[in-house]
Amino acid sequence: MKKITPYTYVDEALTALDNGGRFYNVLTKAKDGIISQSELGKLGGVFSSKQQMVLFFEMSTSELDDHKKQMIVSKMEAKLQQNYKRFIPLKMKPSEAKRKAVKSSSAILEGIPKRITSKTDFKGFIMIPLMAGNVTTFMMIPLIDQYDVYELRDELHSETFIIAHARSKKKLPETKLKVAGVFKEIKSDEDENSSTKLFLEAVYYSEIKENLS
Repeated sequence: MKKITPYTYVDEALTALDNGGRFYNVLTKAKDGIISQSELGKLGGVFSSKQQMVLFFEMSTSELDDHKKQMIVSKMEAKLQQNYKRFIPLKMKPSEAKRKAVKSSSAILEGIPKRITSKTDFKGFIMIPLMAGNVTTFMMIPLIDQYDVYELRDELHSETFIIAHARSKKKLPETKLKVAGVFKEIKSDEDENSSTKLFLEAVYYSEIKENLS
């Protein structure tokens, strides 16, 4: 999972985003006044997921007001603007996610994470594909075996929502965060016909600075 430091100025954002793309994007030029999908993907560390590109954009421009953000959106190439409108994430609290989450949709949640390390404290399973020759089968495995799992706490309601990211040495800090990702399905036990709920598969996060004024 990648930590995002949001831009504080429009010029800073435009300079970073209009970057020419990766070396093989020969038709994309830096500083040409047009932000392409390959340029946004390069900055966000994304190769093909347009949904993740939009998540990165929303997180990196989260400190800019709507007018400034729309100024940047107007610099996007047409197909990127279309994908932006298609995948723009909902912003919600963990308590709202329990009611409003939709499988495969994007969201940015705000709260304080608390890591779950024990299988006795958390029981949830995901289905993963397994290849056997030319045949694909599926197997149910505990989410906690493949991911770092957290409860994201809603400060206002003390409610929580499960978030998870691919296992890594770096863990989320227990402080107020914005976490961006995609809602995925989780099963209550190993029976694929068991009850389901959703968790947020997180790909980006940023720390929320408290306003001391």
